Amino acid sequence: MGKKRSGAGLTGPQQATRFLGLSVLSGVVLAGIAIPGAGALGLAAKGTVEGFDEIPANLKTPPLSQRTTILDAEGGLIATVYSRDRQVVPLTAISPYMQKAIVAIEDSRFYEHGAVDLKGILRAVNRNAQEGGAAQGASTLTQQYVKNVFVEEAGDDPAKVAEAQQKSLGRKIRELKYSIQVEEELGKKKILENYLNITYFGQAAYGIESAAQRYFSKPAKDLTLEESALLAGVVQSPSRFDPVNDAAEAMKRRNVVLQRMADMKDISQAQADEAKKLPVTLKVTRPKNGCITAVKGAGFFCDYVRNTFLSDPVFGKTREERAKVWNQGGLTVRTTLDPQSQDAANNSIRDHVHQDDSIATAVTMVQPGTGRVLAMGQSKPYGFGKNETQINYSVDKKMGGSNFGFQVGSTFKPFIAAAALEKGVEPTKVYSAPNKMEYPSPVSRCEGTPPWQNLPLDGGKLQTAENETADEVGPYALKTAMEKSINTYFVQMISDIGLCPVTEMTQKLGVVPASGVKLPEEPSIALGSAEMSPLTMANAYATFANRGVYCTPIALESITDAHGKSLPVPKSKCERAMSQDTADTINNLLRGVVDSGTGEKAGLSDRDNAGKTGTTDNRYNAWFVGYTPNMSGAVWVGSGGAKKITMEDITIGGQYYPKVFGGGLPGPIWKDAVSGALAGREAPPFANVRIAEPSVPGGGTGNNGGGGGGGRGNTPSQPTTPRKPKPGKPGGDGKPGDTRPGTVAGGAGDTPADPPTAPIPGLPADPGLIGGNETQ
Repeated sequence: MGKKRSGAGLTGPQQATRFLGLSVLSGVVLAGIAIPGAGALGLAAKGTVEGFDEIPANLKTPPLSQRTTILDAEGGLIATVYSRDRQVVPLTAISPYMQKAIVAIEDSRFYEHGAVDLKGILRAVNRNAQEGGAAQGASTLTQQYVKNVFVEEAGDDPAKVAEAQQKSLGRKIRELKYSIQVEEELGKKKILENYLNITYFGQAAYGIESAAQRYFSKPAKDLTLEESALLAGVVQSPSRFDPVNDAAEAMKRRNVVLQRMADMKDISQAQADEAKKLPVTLKVTRPKNGCITAVKGAGFFCDYVRNTFLSDPVFGKTREERAKVWNQGGLTVRTTLDPQSQDAANNSIRDHVHQDDSIATAVTMVQPGTGRVLAMGQSKPYGFGKNETQINYSVDKKMGGSNFGFQVGSTFKPFIAAAALEKGVEPTKVYSAPNKMEYPSPVSRCEGTPPWQNLPLDGGKLQTAENETADEVGPYALKTAMEKSINTYFVQMISDIGLCPVTEMTQKLGVVPASGVKLPEEPSIALGSAEMSPLTMANAYATFANRGVYCTPIALESITDAHGKSLPVPKSKCERAMSQDTADTINNLLRGVVDSGTGEKAGLSDRDNAGKTGTTDNRYNAWFVGYTPNMSGAVWVGSGGAKKITMEDITIGGQYYPKVFGGGLPGPIWKDAVSGALAGREAPPFANVRIAEPSVPGGGTGNNGGGGGGGRGNTPSQPTTPRKPKPGKPGGDGKPGDTRPGTVAGGAGDTPADPPTAPIPGLPADPGLIGGNETQ
């Protein structure tokens, strides 16, 4: 507190304060005339002050930040997100008691004075002249509104907020000039409305509507007398008069407001006395903000929506611009999430994998032909607690996913087959497909890149690939090779057509590693060494269902802003990735996988469906990616953290698994999820393509010679003799993994789902590779 100088006389600040008061009283400020000699009178001691005339004449009022509502495809609430929890409402939607209470306690002469309260300033001048401080305590409600505009504009920048709230004559002068403008342009009712919508009421509630909901779980229009007085009293000091944490102090302040309302004749003294007797009765609704509050297990989809908004240029040129729009809020975002599909995914996840299991699963479903993401769920919920995570296993790293994604194993093989068919390879193509082989070398790459060479590994051995069991010996044709997931067949196929057609096909299908790096041009991709996200795989397989037309995934249907204006949203871009004949052929090849192949446990009995299993080395990851003509879904099971878990001798979802593979756990998860999602919905058929199985001289033990169609209604392949594990191989001696030197086994062929007797060797992978250093 300032002091008088010895020998009487006022200090510089005191002189400035008195001068300001006299200027107001004489009408100088109201006339917009400059205050001369401000620096000489000591204003600079309290902060830099512009000349009054130099202050911009127009107060730029930023739009108030509000909550954003995220809805599913049917209009149901998914989540509410906000930078500041605020719902702007008109004055007509605010209780008259509330309007009178805030005026009575904050500015009782509000309707009588102009932009500034002359009597109030004179009182403050006299008081501060005695105390030696700057003019304080005389702000009108209009001035408080202007100050709150500065605070709102400062956002979450602490330095700017402090500047907007600094107690200096410089700020006071700026407030005065802008208050003059506001009074002239808005009028009293609009100022009161704006003030009640911008003011902070504590407990993370901005504006009277959010405050009414926070403390009393009701709209502002329904606030009673005592409730209105309580909230009006909070404004002066939201922490001190917080009724949640100090009901007694809040009651004292409420009663002060009630008495002030009686003094101002807003209510009778009897009404005030009666209300004072009432206890503080709250019905608190706790703050609910962000994707952690999402219903239907849609926290990760909510996060995907947010990341979609922040990364798409349609919402702003830079990420900073897009973040400003998102944080401003007030948006109503209608998404593609289908409630039935989301419920089905959640139910299937709960039935098969528990939240506290050592491994996790993620399920993503999309609609062929539109790219609409219909469901997205995982067994580790969105959150910060034990067995929770904020890593979205379903999406790429840039969209909130894991650092690398997950090796896809044999689910990559259909992309090779599609590339080969597009190059003119017949679906009856036969390769020798021995049980074990060295990678052919050299293998051509895209133009300008030297061919891939099979160079010796440590120990001088060339890289090799082999099939799962000893009896898987070719020759094989494509249909049986796909059904049985014969590794060496697809190694020979990719070596035959070259790497470039495969990488070009994956680019057309949006198959990009989750880390964002380029897919490597190496033959090992034939066996699923690349790491992808479930959304990427589900959407790529949707192209087969859509008869060769790829559509980019979308999550947004429509967005309206706080004024009901529609904003543009990104649309799915659809382009032909392969011929219709190629897609139809792949569909019929993959029907064989679920009819009698490795994915038999995933097969649906009530509609056409197709898919592919995948299991990686050491059983770190297991997949099933499948589809019907109107639904495509991917299921991944594995460990999402830095610690990789071999899924052998393991209990998942309360069920014991000697060995987990794509057809044994992901397949049934997919079946239950898709069955629920499509229950009661149409069941269109695939285009039926007959794929003849050629007679193979000397037919291998895993090959079915002779005819056999690829579509439903055609004779399925005849069952083969049960497989016998190789002596000394995993499964034969019970030892996990297959990391013998010189072997690049990749995503393994998957055994039929029942019983899981044989192991599935895969590509050797660095245990720290997938998921980086994240934790579950």
